[in-house]
Amino acid sequence: MALDDLKAALPDYAKDLKLNLGSVIGNSDLPAQQLWGTVLSCAMATRSPGLLRELEPEAKANLSPEAYTAAKGAAAIMGMNNVYYRTLHLLSDKEYSTMRAGLRMNIIGTPGVEKVDFELWCFAVSAINGCGQCLDSHEAVLRKAGVEREVIQASMKIAAVLQAVAGVLDSEAALAAVNA
Repeated sequence: MALDDLKAALPDYAKDLKLNLGSVIGNSDLPAQQLWGTVLSCAMATRSPGLLRELEPEAKANLSPEAYTAAKGAAAIMGMNNVYYRTLHLLSDKEYSTMRAGLRMNIIGTPGVEKVDFELWCFAVSAINGCGQCLDSHEAVLRKAGVEREVIQASMKIAAVLQAVAGVLDSEAALAAVNA
């Protein structure tokens, strides 16, 4: 199983991450589509080749072709939106917030999967990318749709653990290259 390989690739100092991988992915209560869509979209958001190499095949095996594409689409669109809306939030000049964005975001309206699942994936990617405005927006849509806070928190935990694992894997690969 890819999850076991991923845990084995982590050094001893990242033991907590190994344990957390097992709990947030291996023992998740999320339905398979929500879980693996969150995993895939977050893995893409980390930009970590090692993480993607380990998790993408299992995500693909657990998702329909439509959900697989939508999860990748969530990572793609939020990669753009998180930068744009985080910048609006951070700018002192609030007049930029009144200007039309003029950016295409069609996938948000027609993601090809259940809207709640796509929103959950967008929320998790926004956690990785650190966009408070997007987090608030997607969380509000999820809550309005009746999604429990525990489900939203589960996606948050997946995002946090995968971002940390990606950092360790990429750092260790860089150190290995330097010390080779």
